[in-house]
Amino acid sequence: MSKAVVHGERPRARYRTRNWREYDRGLIARGDLTVWISPDLTWHVEEGTGRRGRPRVFTDVAIQAVLTLKVLYQLPLRAAQGMAGGLIRLAGLDWKVPHYSTLSRRQKDLTVTIPYRARGGPLHLIIDSTGLKVLGEGEWKVRKHGADKRRVWRKVHLVIDADSHEVRAVEMTDHRHGDGEIVPGLLAQLPKAEQIGVISGDGAYDTRGVYEASAARDAALVVPPRRNGKPWKARTAGAAERNESLRAIKRLGRRLWKRWSGYHRRSLAETAMSRLKRLGERLSARDPARQVAEVQIRCAILNTFNALGMPDTVAVA
Repeated sequence: MSKAVVHGERPRARYRTRNWREYDRGLIARGDLTVWISPDLTWHVEEGTGRRGRPRVFTDVAIQAVLTLKVLYQLPLRAAQGMAGGLIRLAGLDWKVPHYSTLSRRQKDLTVTIPYRARGGPLHLIIDSTGLKVLGEGEWKVRKHGADKRRVWRKVHLVIDADSHEVRAVEMTDHRHGDGEIVPGLLAQLPKAEQIGVISGDGAYDTRGVYEASAARDAALVVPPRRNGKPWKARTAGAAERNESLRAIKRLGRRLWKRWSGYHRRSLAETAMSRLKRLGERLSARDPARQVAEVQIRCAILNTFNALGMPDTVAVA
């Protein structure tokens, strides 16, 4: 016997995962350590690179692999060195293990590779930002005694592919930088040959700079104008698009405009932020250069997990 729906309430949506077996295997594979350390990696630098100074022993791939273990399992550098050495011995490989001092030094200028799956059609990108803690006491002390003046945060800006849920671009700033001013640098991280169809964001991206950046990539921008927003002059980039949104909101209401424009897909960015913070809400590195590499490694972990398997979920009646 079905439960009666309370008058005025909308029935709760129900969903079904159509590829549960494949997704289940992907979830299990996320715990496979050979995903990060395998014989296929180019571990040592080849001779005769032509670089001045003392030659490097380990490639960026090797350093990223060990730092990935550190970030994923929230280990100190020495423990990450020990785990990598144990995996190398278990795999029967004759590789050297990067010393923890080498890991610390190389992290500062590491070129992190963030894997992603190339797609043929135009991209639907979602832009958002969140904060990660650097300094400060735990949440219990804050609740008990109030926030510490030394609490320091870093702002992480992500560009998410709405279809694959992969991170396509990332920037890290301090709290003094606005969301809109980071967008041109984020879009510059995507290859120019890759076509962008739509860019979605919240009201913080209702700026002329964001419209100019999206117009430069021939992309439509789905951003709700600010509640006190005024029409722009016609010569401004994106003015026609934004002014039409203002007229539609005034005529239909903001809630209906969001549903009609597909704005609610932007919530996928909040899901990505939540997954990013499951790797830790605090950055372990202390200087900004190493923090950038740590955030990029987190994004590489999320994309690798996505490639292992994602749920194909559909709404059911």
